Amino acid sequence: MSTYLLVHGAWHSGECWERVTPLLSAAGHRALGPTLTGYGDKAHLLGPEVGLHTHVQDIADLITGEDLTDVILVGHSYAGLVISSVANRIPDRIAHLVYLDAMVPEDGESAADVQPATQDLIDRTLASGTGWRIPPLRELPPPYGLFGVTDPADVAWLRTMLSDQPVRCLQERVRMDNPAMRAIARTHIHCTVKPAGFPRRSVPATQPNGTPAQVWELPTGHDCMITMPAELADLLLKLG
Repeated sequence: MSTYLLVHGAWHSGECWERVTPLLSAAGHRALGPTLTGYGDKAHLLGPEVGLHTHVQDIADLITGEDLTDVILVGHSYAGLVISSVANRIPDRIAHLVYLDAMVPEDGESAADVQPATQDLIDRTLASGTGWRIPPLRELPPPYGLFGVTDPADVAWLRTMLSDQPVRCLQERVRMDNPAMRAIARTHIHCTVKPAGFPRRSVPATQPNGTPAQVWELPTGHDCMITMPAELADLLLKLG
């Protein structure tokens, strides 16, 4: 049995994994999809002090509190930053890092370094009335939709789980200075239906642990856990 820990991205909540976790569990594994501080049922904790380091602490505390080991740690979108810093902090508990259409940082980088388009969100937020709340991105015409979701029923469901994003999440920098984390295997899953203006960093041919890069693709939009949950689960199960 493997333990899958699925970490949602910006604006979302752990509810977004509800179509994936049962499939992993049905295959005999443990699957967790927690909600980070400030989102979903924890939206009442949202505040200007919530940042990347808050979310790293959320996940590190869950892993150590539940005494989880050999964790397959999946980070969607912004959570690529979260899982990177978690692996830096407790590398002995992480078996595999999965960057799911995610930001893939280097040590000391912020979200704006990894995805320069993010800087515009930061600048506009700092100049706004609140100075720290970033509302969810707007829905785009098909095939891009709301975070890649275009089915009307799914869009309606997705809207129920979206919350504002604290700007500090995009400003704080990732810690990846622990040499032990380089030994952790990585897999990258790319969603191929992607609007212009959000270029993806190329994946180096060799992983930090010296093995060849592993990159898989899903022919769907960004929120593949909603649009292609079975296909996503099948890919994740290859790692268990």
